Amino acid sequence: MSKRLVILGAGESGTGTAILACTKGLDVFVSDLQPIKPQYKAALAKYGIHTEEGRHTQHLIVNADEVMKSPGIPDNVPLVKALREKGIPVISEIEFAGRYCNAKTVCITGSNGKTTTTLLTGHLLQKAGMNVGVAGNVGSSFAWQLAEEQHDVYVLEISSFQLDGMTNFRADVAVLLNITPDHLDRYENNFDNYRASKFRIMQNQTPDQYFVYCADDPVITANLKENSKGPALIPFSTKRILNEGAWLENKEKMKINIKSEEITMDILELSLKGRHNIYNSMAGSIAARLLDIRKDAIREGLCDFVNVEHRLEPAGYVRGVEFINDSKATNVNSTWYALETMTKPVIWVVGGQDKGNDYSSLMELVQKKVKAIVCLGKDNRAIVRAFGQKVASIYETRSAADAVKAAYLAASPGDVVLLSPACASFDLFENFEDRGNQFKKAVLNL
Repeated sequence: MSKRLVILGAGESGTGTAILACTKGLDVFVSDLQPIKPQYKAALAKYGIHTEEGRHTQHLIVNADEVMKSPGIPDNVPLVKALREKGIPVISEIEFAGRYCNAKTVCITGSNGKTTTTLLTGHLLQKAGMNVGVAGNVGSSFAWQLAEEQHDVYVLEISSFQLDGMTNFRADVAVLLNITPDHLDRYENNFDNYRASKFRIMQNQTPDQYFVYCADDPVITANLKENSKGPALIPFSTKRILNEGAWLENKEKMKINIKSEEITMDILELSLKGRHNIYNSMAGSIAARLLDIRKDAIREGLCDFVNVEHRLEPAGYVRGVEFINDSKATNVNSTWYALETMTKPVIWVVGGQDKGNDYSSLMELVQKKVKAIVCLGKDNRAIVRAFGQKVASIYETRSAADAVKAAYLAASPGDVVLLSPACASFDLFENFEDRGNQFKKAVLNL
């Protein structure tokens, strides 16, 4: 009798997992509490996979041998608790797909910079002619690619929610960029729980594998333990010189030393600008060198990489006012980096679904750079409370169009309107992409 796999959530990861499971001969059932999007419904139907939408029929779920749940479903919902009480394993897509992967894997996590570093790493490998799949929390799902494509290496962006459902999977190269408070609403408002989740990126690794980490992050360094049975530790830093890894010399040259080969680049040559992107460039370069990518391909890729949409993306100029779409900034630390790079007076568009945010780290930058705040969210009380005494004007809006209009009216020629919300998007938008696209559309309509 075939093993029964039940999948909760028919989005990208759920559909991909269902297709891979089907190709491996498992009895697959997909259940989604929301309507299934047409493209996923068609893909599931193509493989003859049984589905339900708009409900979770408990008796069709609790008879599973194993359950893969979407990363968007919290662990504390009653259905997931019921499954665990019955002793039914609840795993992530990465855990399931990893069982069928014979390729090398570069797995990247962190509170900020995951997507940029993942796409950059994939770009560097492609520059060298490698057959690479970029997947995980970006692009098409890892499982779906394993079912329908063949790659020699996978670069995976992995969120804390996906890490929570990993038990046996291990990365050949694990990258931990940073750990700052994020998603604390999913971790009982306990930062230690979130930190432990991020460190799962290095679980099960052996001495012939690698753990790449930011040596400037106090949370990482305070919790990183040397283990002779664990992976080789490869640091990167902008604050101190290292013997191996990546670092800055004289604050202007990035140096990478991996496997006895050195790469030196002026930071002005990097296509990615800003201090946070120096870290991302270091991490991606180290991962590429660990896979024996030649230094010429790395240098070229660092120079011509084009960053991801919705991350400090230019959205146009209107009568001397610049608009920047940073909708992907869904936590405070990411917004800190965005504000830090601004050189013009800022009209800051902020807000959305608060994840237990502590805005105190932004106070100095806001006082120095922000002339007005436009709130974009259903509940803006935390933002008004935090910044009401710090800026002269705060406006509240509930649509991207109204936010852009309010920001434009508050701006003067030479100012920049920065959408960098520091919050999730789900109160008013389908996702951060929808928020960013509506923002860009509203700018075009001014």
